[in-house]
Amino acid sequence: MNAKKPKPVAKRGRPTQYRAIYAAQAEAFCLCGADDAKLAEMFEVDVATINRWKARYTEFCASLKRGKDIADAAVASALYKSATGGHFIVEDRVVGDQVVTLRKRIAPDVLAQIYWLKNRQPKHWRGRVEVKEDVNLNVFPPKEVLDAMYARALERARERDAFLIGRRERLGIPVDPVEGD
Repeated sequence: MNAKKPKPVAKRGRPTQYRAIYAAQAEAFCLCGADDAKLAEMFEVDVATINRWKARYTEFCASLKRGKDIADAAVASALYKSATGGHFIVEDRVVGDQVVTLRKRIAPDVLAQIYWLKNRQPKHWRGRVEVKEDVNLNVFPPKEVLDAMYARALERARERDAFLIGRRERLGIPVDPVEGD
């Protein structure tokens, strides 16, 4: 038997535009706040290409994660400092023959505090409060109870009417008979 070896399958599609240097560049861009869309714009590729590079090149994916994590940590730290305030900016200035240290207190930022708490503890600091209560929408009493209420109201109305008629008679005000009585 004469077995033939299969021919190697040629790769299809265009060759990749990815270069090893892109990992370091992407990390630097992410440190400056770039997201995947901005990276795609900088490398002049589509966002789908950035996603393929992340899946195919582990060093590229790791560099993106490192850069984004460091940038996010810096922003979180700045937000925390802004929310808590109280830190000082220290400047040394030479005035004449003396060095003067200037300190400036930064007041806490209420909006930063709200943002921080709403994101860190959303159950306790959400913008609206949801009250969950079972409400029985069938609030009408049974027919017998309604009939008794109606009968009591009619009786009170008759008593009030009789009282007012008696008062008019005592005061000498003529009472006109109402039709239907």
